[in-house]
Amino acid sequence: MHLLTKSSEYQYKPSLVFRCDYHIIWCSKYRRPVLTGAIAERLKSLVYEKQEEYGYEVHEVEVMPDHVHLVAGFNPQRAPTLIVGNIKGYTAHILRKEFPKLRSRLPCLWTRSKLISTTGGVTLDVLKQYVESQKGV
Repeated sequence: MHLLTKSSEYQYKPSLVFRCDYHIIWCSKYRRPVLTGAIAERLKSLVYEKQEEYGYEVHEVEVMPDHVHLVAGFNPQRAPTLIVGNIKGYTAHILRKEFPKLRSRLPCLWTRSKLISTTGGVTLDVLKQYVESQKGV
């Protein structure tokens, strides 16, 4: 008996059914508060833009002045560190090209580090609320 239905939150690929959600955080170089205004809005759109190509699904993204929170689902056949590296590389390239002040203020946009945590026992709604609540911090 097949217990998973197409209406569930699982994703279906040939010979694979999965749901792998992660909370990812990465910071601007030197934690400089450069991710504001138009830069923050463009960053969000860039993160959404590459979902299909890089193999992730954005559940929530929030940009703080010096760091980014991303809650996303990843295909388990792809390494989360590689996907996050792709996102950081792509966003840095485009943002630094479109906003020259980023090139003059920072040698590179992102630190090399990142936090990648499975959502585990926490519901996706709780994570979305947490990320949303960070706006005022």
